[in-house]
Amino acid sequence: MATLFRIDEPRRRAVDPRPSWKATLSMAFRPFYLLASVQGALFVFAWALGIGGTAALPGFLWHAHEMIWGYAGAVIVGFVLTAVATWTGQPPVRGRALAGLAALWLGARITLLAVPDTNLAGGLLSVLFFVAAAGFMAVPVLRTRNRRNYIVPVLLLGLGAANLAFHLAIAGELALDPRRMLHVGLLLVATVIFFMGMRVIAFFTSRALQIPQFMNSITANAIAVSAPLAMATAVAIDAPPVLIASLGAAGGAVNLVQLARWWHPRVASQPLLWVLFAGYACTAFGVALYGLATLFWPLATSAALHSIAVGGIGLLTLGMMTRTALGHTGRTLELPPPMGVAFWLVLAATALRLFSALPTALAPYALIASGVCFAAGFLLFAWRFAPWLVRARIDGLP
Repeated sequence: MATLFRIDEPRRRAVDPRPSWKATLSMAFRPFYLLASVQGALFVFAWALGIGGTAALPGFLWHAHEMIWGYAGAVIVGFVLTAVATWTGQPPVRGRALAGLAALWLGARITLLAVPDTNLAGGLLSVLFFVAAAGFMAVPVLRTRNRRNYIVPVLLLGLGAANLAFHLAIAGELALDPRRMLHVGLLLVATVIFFMGMRVIAFFTSRALQIPQFMNSITANAIAVSAPLAMATAVAIDAPPVLIASLGAAGGAVNLVQLARWWHPRVASQPLLWVLFAGYACTAFGVALYGLATLFWPLATSAALHSIAVGGIGLLTLGMMTRTALGHTGRTLELPPPMGVAFWLVLAATALRLFSALPTALAPYALIASGVCFAAGFLLFAWRFAPWLVRARIDGLP
């Protein structure tokens, strides 16, 4: 008697259309993309209007801290703790553990404003956030001996260490210019951007355009990440300007060359791709310009920092959040309205912020306009994606 084997499609669970904590806390990108987009929009808008900061953490120090260790920290942690489940085949961080991590991040934002006479309480929560995230990242990476990703927990701990040094310097507990630690933190974020970009931009381009994937060389990968990481270390220890400039030139040049190799003319017609290319280019340009400014042209330092901050941290992370959130919520990789407008708004914010670094009478107005464009772009992301981030995948898959 013949035996019949029946092959069925994997069963998909019925989709609960209601928002739920279970869905929101099922993967790290969900709470952190939502928190980051709202915080980035509100805090940058406040800064553009001259609002924000406290007696202990005044003005631009609060603004820079919240964009580097607040906004960028949330996006980075949301991305890597989501990706590590794929990289290692281990279960993702979720449920109470993820809720606790999000509470640390949110608690830091609230405490820094609610306790205006000291930055140490909120600073401690901010540092603990990166330490905890590094621990959550290290466990699956070490358990599976995933050597390719050993650097990620190190980068998270580096962000935490720079954050700690910044807060101790602000409080007068460390004889250090806190502005230098802001630069270190921003260069570490640039390093993470290069690490993520080297991993995914060529892959995303290949998938979207149905073309062979460009394979990065081991040497290019190593220089692209190690040069800006070494540069951040050199800035932290106040190394000679010629060393900082050399590392910046090397890091910027290698990453721009790699970006040119990934390029395909059809990228320009794909918003989910060109936004990544534009943000990555701004980051590489900013790193190179920072090195040159250190050695030759100090007045260009502001432009260099904001090329990384607005173009890299803003534009590239907006594009990365959009693409990964679409994929991980079970949607097709087609740009939903109004995200095209959001991309152009943040691109305009980048151009306006760079213009505002020039010594012109229009610079203050350009700064305000940049902040408004940036905030509008991220509010559009939050409006579009918030309902999706707090609900189960639409395709019924886990």
